[in-house]
Amino acid sequence: GARGGAGAETQVGNDLGSPEPLRWLLRSPFDRNVPVQLELQELLLDHVFQRLGVSSQGCVDHPIVLTEAVCNPLYSRQMMSELLFECYQVPKVSYGVDSLYSFYHNRRQNWPCSGLVISSGYQCTHILPVLEGRLDAKNCKRINLGGCQAAVYLQRLLQLKYPGHFAAITLSRMEEILHEHSYIAQDYIEELQKWRCPEYYENNVHKMQLPFSNKLLGSTVASEEKQEKRQQQLRRLQELNARRREEKLQLDQERLDRLLYVQELLEDGQMDQFHKALVELNMDSAEELQSYINKLSLSVEQTKQKILQSEVNIEVDVVDSKPETPDLDPLGSEQSLEDVESINEFEPLFAEEQPEVEKPVAAVQPVFNLAEYHQLFLGTERIRAPEIVFQPSLIGEDQAGIAETMQYVLERYSKEQQAILVQNVFLTGGNTMYPGLKARVQKELLEMRPFQSSFQVHLASSPILDAWYGARDWALEYMNREEGWISRKDYEEKGGEYLKEHCASNVYVPIRLPKQAPRAAEAPSRASGTGNPSEQA
Repeated sequence: GARGGAGAETQVGNDLGSPEPLRWLLRSPFDRNVPVQLELQELLLDHVFQRLGVSSQGCVDHPIVLTEAVCNPLYSRQMMSELLFECYQVPKVSYGVDSLYSFYHNRRQNWPCSGLVISSGYQCTHILPVLEGRLDAKNCKRINLGGCQAAVYLQRLLQLKYPGHFAAITLSRMEEILHEHSYIAQDYIEELQKWRCPEYYENNVHKMQLPFSNKLLGSTVASEEKQEKRQQQLRRLQELNARRREEKLQLDQERLDRLLYVQELLEDGQMDQFHKALVELNMDSAEELQSYINKLSLSVEQTKQKILQSEVNIEVDVVDSKPETPDLDPLGSEQSLEDVESINEFEPLFAEEQPEVEKPVAAVQPVFNLAEYHQLFLGTERIRAPEIVFQPSLIGEDQAGIAETMQYVLERYSKEQQAILVQNVFLTGGNTMYPGLKARVQKELLEMRPFQSSFQVHLASSPILDAWYGARDWALEYMNREEGWISRKDYEEKGGEYLKEHCASNVYVPIRLPKQAPRAAEAPSRASGTGNPSEQA
């Protein structure tokens, strides 16, 4: 946004500080997890290269490893390749799926090359079957739920529970609560029944303190301080009224002098100038002129007396609960109405500071503890928000949860392949860091798998960062190979949507244009009436 007069300023990521004041102004190149606004993506890449100390002037002479969404649209990859090759002149690019990089990083000795990857991030949750080290893209499934929807749901729950703290219950605080206080229940209904017990509630409820001001409502101030404050306000009011009277006196005196000058023209017998002056003053007769002169003379004398009286009566009695307002001009004067309005503007200042009856200081105490009033009690909300990835119907989404989607994916394979996949169920992504998620997935698998069958569930060592670590491991291992890398020559020959597959990449599905039907043979020329006569001969 604009800052001062220096034009627009762009801030990225943590440079923003608190995002709450700018929540509805933030811009992102992503639609869910697919980049669609490449002009914003260019700003992000400039920021990244600047922070890394990589010069982007002319070209970026470094290979780039970039993550992309599962089954990324070809158009999105084409625009990203065009940006990297045309704008930054990079030598080569490799695309991969973040959850598969995490799977690649966490592989251990004797780990099977096949498995079922459950990746849950900020916007989406994916179920990805991996067979013999390669992604089976035909049977991937996506659930359009992630940490963002859980934070919004938690915000709605707490705003309904604490309507007095509506503005303080922000998305940033809800994300903090999700990370630090939420957990996944092994049995959701049974866990809710436990929370109905008062002892269980007292032992497991979490309290979160919201910021608040120590200034109490209706705080008591000594009566001497109040009187001094009222006296200062009255002095300011008197100074304002005195200034208004002086301005009014000056204007009235100037107008009176003008009218007296016109009257002198009448007395001197200069009738033409007198009638012209009357027209300018919008008057009809000498009687009307005399009436205006009398009124202005009276107003000027009254104003002078009030100015003299205000200079004499400087001391103001402030002992009474309601201070006396200074004398006002008669209602017949237009300027006196302005004085009345000016005093009415200051009346709320006196009303807020005036107690009806003077009470001792100790008698006015707050009826509740403000610190406790600004506390959030997190009870069943700790399990209700993260439960939406297993039961999307809680927020009105007509989708299947993780357990149902996992069973649907497994049923698309033979029993032998199912047994191979469930031996390595791998959880990754920031939305899989809830305590109890691994146990919940094991419980769901136990219910859907045949009797006495075996399975194993593994959680990524660092669910948030393992995608980066996996991409780093892959780049170091394949740096000097051609496998997985798209060179500039490949980009120019095969287009921006081209992808070289590797162990952590999507499956490349090229664009197949429909074949055009062969043109029908041209009809023979008609025997008569068409063509050139010489050709017919």
